[in-house]
Amino acid sequence: MTDTGTGRPGLPERPSLDGLEDRWAPRWQEEETYAFDRSRKRPDVFAIDTPPPTVSGELHVGHVFSFTHTDLVARFQRMRGKAVFYPMGWDDNGLPTERRVQHVFGVRCDPSLPYQPDWEPPASPPRPPVAISRRNFVALCARMTARDEQAYEAVWRRIGLSVDWGLGYTTIGDRARAVSQRAFLANLARGEAYSSEAPTLWDVGYRTAVAQAELEDRLQPGAFHTLRFDGPGGPIEVDTTRPELLPACVALVHHPGDARFAGLTSARSPLFGVDVPVLPHPLAEPDKGTGIAMVCTFGDLTDVTWWRDLDLATRVVLGRDGRFLPEPPPGVPAQAYRPLAGRTVAAARREIVRLLGEAGALAGEPRPVTHPVKFYERGDAPLEIVTSRQWFIRNGGRDAGLRERLLARGRELRWVPEHMRHRYETWVGGLTGDWLISRQRFFGVPIPIWYRLDDAGEPDYDQPLIPDDSALPVDPTSDCPPGFEEAARDRPGGFTADPDVMDTWATSSLTPWIAAGDLADRVLPMDLRPQGQEIIRTWLFTTLLRAEQSTGALPWHTAVLSGWVLNSDNRKMSSSRGRLVAASAPIEQFGADAVRYWAASGRPGVDTAYDPGQMRVGRRLATKLLNASRFALGLGAERALRQPVGEPLDRAMLGRLAEVVVTATEAFDRYQHTDALQAAETFFWTFCDDYIELVKERAYADGPGADSARAALAAGLSVQLRLFAPFLPFVTEEVWSWWRYGSVHRATWPTKYELTRVAPESEPALLDLAGDALRQVRRAKSDRKLSMRAEVPLAEALGPGPMLDRLALIDADVRAAGRIAKLDLLRDRTPELVIACAF
Repeated sequence: MTDTGTGRPGLPERPSLDGLEDRWAPRWQEEETYAFDRSRKRPDVFAIDTPPPTVSGELHVGHVFSFTHTDLVARFQRMRGKAVFYPMGWDDNGLPTERRVQHVFGVRCDPSLPYQPDWEPPASPPRPPVAISRRNFVALCARMTARDEQAYEAVWRRIGLSVDWGLGYTTIGDRARAVSQRAFLANLARGEAYSSEAPTLWDVGYRTAVAQAELEDRLQPGAFHTLRFDGPGGPIEVDTTRPELLPACVALVHHPGDARFAGLTSARSPLFGVDVPVLPHPLAEPDKGTGIAMVCTFGDLTDVTWWRDLDLATRVVLGRDGRFLPEPPPGVPAQAYRPLAGRTVAAARREIVRLLGEAGALAGEPRPVTHPVKFYERGDAPLEIVTSRQWFIRNGGRDAGLRERLLARGRELRWVPEHMRHRYETWVGGLTGDWLISRQRFFGVPIPIWYRLDDAGEPDYDQPLIPDDSALPVDPTSDCPPGFEEAARDRPGGFTADPDVMDTWATSSLTPWIAAGDLADRVLPMDLRPQGQEIIRTWLFTTLLRAEQSTGALPWHTAVLSGWVLNSDNRKMSSSRGRLVAASAPIEQFGADAVRYWAASGRPGVDTAYDPGQMRVGRRLATKLLNASRFALGLGAERALRQPVGEPLDRAMLGRLAEVVVTATEAFDRYQHTDALQAAETFFWTFCDDYIELVKERAYADGPGADSARAALAAGLSVQLRLFAPFLPFVTEEVWSWWRYGSVHRATWPTKYELTRVAPESEPALLDLAGDALRQVRRAKSDRKLSMRAEVPLAEALGPGPMLDRLALIDADVRAAGRIAKLDLLRDRTPELVIACAF
């Protein structure tokens, strides 16, 4: 690497951390310090599949924590000589953006409305929300995300992320939409994507289907109700927490080995008088409730399993709005169903419990229970199951061969920390169905499909119309399929658009290819996927899946998983849980380097508490680096770089620093940045507290001893600035600019050789010995409440002979630092070094 940049401004009179972010962030951008070299070949590139943060709201310290970890790696690899491909993407499509737009602007999307090109949102959000067209709504989402992206970028620049801002992308941009649609059509051509009318988990608030990876269990209060069905031999008591789904009941099930129900083949439902079969199934639990359960279409995922396995009828009662349908399902009497029509789930439950009680069809009182209920991870209401046509991608949930290949890829991938691989394997092994990728929303990548309409206006789902590759990206709701004109849209004999968009993970799963763009041959497969542990089942898994389907290889070699940032109550800090600390707050209070120091103190995969105290430690370190550097350079170290070092103590310091360089380098190679920071920081305080104090008198003087001290200070400072550069980019760049050309972040990562070259045959233990002697002298002065500058007329050094022989090599520096007039060496009096001071 070469020095490129502005000249040296010299030593400041009073160095300060204040304002360094404003000084250096624009300079790095202006000088393209972190620009990716597009001419470099793949072996010389380190490529990072940067996680695109969801653009919805405000960055918090959890984001800063994990993204700093990635930046540490990027800066290290750049200094190692790699061309670092480090893009920043914005995940700006999907439900979070839509919900925020609805809230901020007071609007809702109505696809039936026409586009109004001059429409502007009201000055204040109206209530109830204003209905606008799909195109107007999408435009409003784009406006909102563009504004948020600027705010996010400002924070990232202020914290010092060394991304190449020229490599940015958005998951709703043309490039991302084209890559996503092209990958989907390739899945379709290979038989990996298909559409199906099937029971689907449904969020009634968002009014969209939800995939298995987006589920979470939440404990909810409920009640067991015991319903009395009519059987051939008398009442059959059935426990359920969903009595409102009684009109959707299609069977009763019991365990095959439960003798209580042997020979029972049918029963009649209360209130509705519908005959349903009584069937055995191994999933029925004899010791749960009364041992026999209702199968309704659909109350939960077990109902779906029973319905499929037993080839049962379908009686749908819930609509996509979460209300009971206006008309009863086939076979259910209209008069009995009428009290439930149009009601919400909760209202229907209250009504049917009342009716059952009046009819004498309830046994006993409801029994309160708290049980886990499925929710969409961003939703507010329990999920329902509705039947709808959706798009799926095969993911191994129903294909044992694909599942085994994905497990094998997981074993091939390097995991940091390694135990995170088990989470991946647990997820893959527990898949129960294919990946549902369609969403009934608006601000997303459109499914690039149209359907022919027959003479009756019914779509032909078996023969979808697809666009030409050159036309991508397309929006089927406004673009026409090949061979059709707009006049044929939604007319018999014409065509209709698939109305859905892709799940955001269907786009995010393709970030390696979206980010690579026209640089695929230089950056793929990538080196690193950094990400959160909670999205192993979504982002990591789906990217491995898309890579396996398209290339049969890993999309990156290593995955580094970050831990969580914890609040004071040891709970994960996240936007969904509240109690966030905005990213800008600690940066303004402590400075970017201090916040980065706190982040770097957290290891990969380990949860870390939000700790302002640790940030204060980081600021103290950065301040000390400023002041110690100015002091060393003021001694003349600036002019002594690369000069030979002859004094034993100077060589010992550089020898110990060479060990630190090896330790830090090996730690970074293992993605253990915390070990690298600890090694550098521990040495730095020894350098400041012991070494500088030991040699400053000699460095002030003239002659070979002074030259050696200044040369050692210069070499030591140069190496330490580079060791700290990934962690504290602003203060290290500031100090570097005082005496070196170019950017420290474009300087070469330090090596053991550069130190042993100027300080051969070093004995690092001499630094420890000198530090021990100096600390004992300081303690003696402190015990007597004397100034550290107090003179010591006589001191005696006691210890083993060989130890004192080594002390003799450096006794001049020990005497100068301790202000000792005379130091006597008394051999073999004690097993360890003892310094006795006489005042």
